[in-house]
Amino acid sequence: MNSLINYLSCAALWLGLAVRAPDLLRHRHDPYLRAICAVLGLAGLCFALGAPPTVGAVNRLSGVPNLAAPITYAAITGYCAASQVLVVHWRGGPRVRRTARRWTLAYAVVVLGIALTFALGEAPVERRTDLDTYYATTPFIAQMIVLYLVAHLTAATVTTVSALRWARQVRGGLRAGLTLIGAGSLCGAGYSATKLVAVGARWSGRDCRW
Repeated sequence: MNSLINYLSCAALWLGLAVRAPDLLRHRHDPYLRAICAVLGLAGLCFALGAPPTVGAVNRLSGVPNLAAPITYAAITGYCAASQVLVVHWRGGPRVRRTARRWTLAYAVVVLGIALTFALGEAPVERRTDLDTYYATTPFIAQMIVLYLVAHLTAATVTTVSALRWARQVRGGLRAGLTLIGAGSLCGAGYSATKLVAVGARWSGRDCRW
């Protein structure tokens, strides 16, 4: 059932991407449209990569146990960056490009860190649903997990605060959209915070995989 939800969510997001794609082709230099399409495309990719059958297929085809983990983490990190860039362009202002570049650069460094720590660590036992708690005490793999979760929590928190704060200043459809984004980002922040609690529990010898 969880996998079905993942794939349906992916399909819905990529359908939205397909709807916006013609606009992007006509206005390919519009950074706002690029950010929207990046958010839709990467969000769908995150759902697809996170489904256990996809995790198993990536690991099997690559021949590397748990390679799906850093790939999924990198996709989620890219989605975080795209979300921040979208909010920056949505709000506008005199330093839009500089701020967008900073977010992009920061999360590019996170993706590089994820790849490096996975390469340095060892994760020989495939874990499709609980890798973060199973390897929470494994050198380098633990750092990869924490890096990804902290990056996701940061982006989700900033998006939540920005969207909800701005929603109080506007009306109509924009306010509804911002409130929806803020609520979704709040759920994302709760996800990362809960995962970090479970990882911290493993460090103290407790098992919070549930």
